[in-house]
Amino acid sequence: MKRTDILIELDGSGLRVGLVAAEFNRSIADGLLDGAIKACEDAGVDSTTVVRVGGALELAVVAKHLSVDHDAVVAIGAVIEGDTDHYRFVAAEAFSGLGRVATDTGVPVASAVLTVTEFGQAQERALAGPANKGYEAAHAAITAARAIRSIRNG
Repeated sequence: MKRTDILIELDGSGLRVGLVAAEFNRSIADGLLDGAIKACEDAGVDSTTVVRVGGALELAVVAKHLSVDHDAVVAIGAVIEGDTDHYRFVAAEAFSGLGRVATDTGVPVASAVLTVTEFGQAQERALAGPANKGYEAAHAAITAARAIRSIRNG
């Protein structure tokens, strides 16, 4: 049996990454966006495009449009539990839409959309540093885009 291992390094050279960030819970989204931008810079991504949208439900449709001319997309936002179950529906639809974009287009769509029960939990995940979920999502998107490029190039 022939086995081929594709080992991917964090190398963003030659890649275009789209970042779509929700305005809702902007203080959290800004920290996640900063982390995603830092990951792109650290990886040497050639070009990033940042688009702001109203909230988590708009992320997927803009991600789909970014996928047309970008190698990867990172969706950024925070859905925080309130007094009703509304946040559950918003989060479920946001994730469903992002998953559809990735599978329909073949472009990696990584999620830095936090779903938390308390604002403090979101703040912790949006702080600068290694635990920043925006950084982690961009890292995942870049790695996936590089893997796809390697597979296509044989």
